[in-house]
Amino acid sequence: MKENIKNAIETYQCPGCMTGCNIECGEFVKQDWSESCGKHFPATSLGLSIKIMLGMPKGFNRTGTAMGEEVKLKLDIFESFDTIWDKDGKPYDHLNVPVWKHLNKEGHTLVRGLSPRNNAPFLHVILEDCMDKIDCFEVTEELISKMD
Repeated sequence: MKENIKNAIETYQCPGCMTGCNIECGEFVKQDWSESCGKHFPATSLGLSIKIMLGMPKGFNRTGTAMGEEVKLKLDIFESFDTIWDKDGKPYDHLNVPVWKHLNKEGHTLVRGLSPRNNAPFLHVILEDCMDKIDCFEVTEELISKMD
C-alpha cells in the first residue's frame, strides 16, 4: 500500500472507528472500488443517533443513519480524480451528483454528494486538488468554521 493512501485511511477513517485505530487493527479490508477500508464503522456519537467521523471537518463528518444503527454515508478514498469508479475521468453525472466540494489544508479534495437513484449520500476524499474538475458548491474554511 502506498504511504499516501495509508496516511489518508488513518487520517480520515480510523479516528473514532469502532473497528480499530489504524490499518494494523486486524480488520482492514480494502474496498473493491476505492482505496478505503470496507470495515470502517464510525462510532463516535453526538446523541440522538447522530454519528460523526472524527477525521473529517464539520459539514463532511456527519453520517446520517438508515434503519437502526446502519450507517448510511460511506466514505471512499481515491488516489486521483481519474480513478474514481474507473469512469475515465467522468465520475459525476445525473446518477452521482456532487453537492459540496472543499479543498483541505492537505491539498485533498472532499466531495459530498448524492446518488438519487439509490437515495444514498456519498463522501469522497480525493488525494489531489481537483476542484476545477467538479461542478458544485465550494465550501470554504470560513463556512466550515460557522457550521455546528
